[in-house]
Amino acid sequence: MKKQPQQARSTELVAAILEAAVQVLAKEGAQRFTTARVAEKAGVSIGSLYQYFPNKAAILFRLQSDEWQRMAVLLRTILEDAGRPPLERLRALVHAFVRSECEEAEMRVALNDTAPLYRDAPETREAQAAGYRILRLFIHEALPGSAQETRELAVDLIMTTMSRVAKSFSESPRTAAEIDAYADAMADMFCAYLKALGRD
Repeated sequence: MKKQPQQARSTELVAAILEAAVQVLAKEGAQRFTTARVAEKAGVSIGSLYQYFPNKAAILFRLQSDEWQRMAVLLRTILEDAGRPPLERLRALVHAFVRSECEEAEMRVALNDTAPLYRDAPETREAQAAGYRILRLFIHEALPGSAQETRELAVDLIMTTMSRVAKSFSESPRTAAEIDAYADAMADMFCAYLKALGRD
């Protein structure tokens, strides 16, 4: 963003722009996503939009950053729920993650052209690090008797598999039933893996 909103009115304006961006992306798709369409949908002038977002990539990156923050909260909420058994939490996480990947597929397509601009951004690195920290604590709880190297391998394997496989799966439109079936299969695989590690 070019500048951070300081007053309530400015905050509301940015929120309206972001909400409009989500609607334009959903209706028009990545190829027809423009700042002009977003400004029109938000009911603001293009000049007002440019006060906060210099281009469409900045809007899309903000949407992506917000999604990463929501995912970190979701990860923490699910994995830190000590009232549920660890494997049940892992299954819930996989379902939430695959659904999220499918929901934000259009945004990823829209961001693809600008990927080099945000791939090494601090927000990107922090989002990835936050996910690893949350999962690392969970795996330590789920596999308390396992060696540190074993737990680190489990963290890396689960994070890498979830992000890459779910991304590939979400590149085509999916029904709710397809998403559930795919998430169940991935969760079965992870749960079997953790059970095997727990027996070692």
